[in-house]
Parts: sequence; structure tokens; C-alpha cells
Amino acid sequence: MSPRVRYAVIPLALAVLWLAGIVPTADAAPRSAARMAAAGHRLAQAWCQTCHAIDPDMAGLFDTAPSFQAIADRKGTTALSLKVFWRTSHQNMPNIVIAPDQADALAAYILSLRSR
Repeated sequence: MSPRVRYAVIPLALAVLWLAGIVPTADAAPRSAARMAAAGHRLAQAWCQTCHAIDPDMAGLFDTAPSFQAIADRKGTTALSLKVFWRTSHQNMPNIVIAPDQADALAAYILSLRSR
């Protein structure tokens, strides 16, 4: 293949990949964050909703643990602070093992509830 053809093929191949959605675009990050939050919501339904109000419209239904909305709205709540909390033993919370990707998803969901 001549260098002239090679230089024409590379931009064409990139354009095809971009149109096919394989090459990420600027709007790919929000969809990824939304997918992470959705995965975190599913984990919260499976693991947390017996003690916590995991959805904003559930506030006031549970007395044993703070709602996820209240946790999200705390001044010091960050993804890191949540992950540290989950790796620390607590008297009123079961010791569950959360994989790093699950912790990321659960933190993304909780932080998505933060009041604006």
C-alpha cells in the first residue's frame, strides 16, 4: 500500500469507527455515569433497602438508618468517603464485602441523589 493511500485510509477508518459508536465521543461520559448510577441502584435494592430508604420518594419510611438522600446531602460525602466507610466495621451495619467496581457504582448512585 502506498503512503498516499495509507494516509487516506486512516482518517476514513476513524470516521467509520466514530459513526459506528466505537470511538468515544464527548457525550460518552454522561452515559457511562448514568450506567454506573443505575448499577448502583440495583445493588442498593439488593443489599441496602431493608434498612435504608434508597430512593428519594421513600424518605421517612425507615427509622433504623439514614436515607441515601440524607447521606448524599451531607457536606463531607464524596465517593472516597463512602468507600472508606464501607471498608470500616460499624456496630449497626452488617459487614459486607463490596468489590471495587461495586463500590464505584454504589457511590455513583448515592451521589446522583445529591440535591442541587
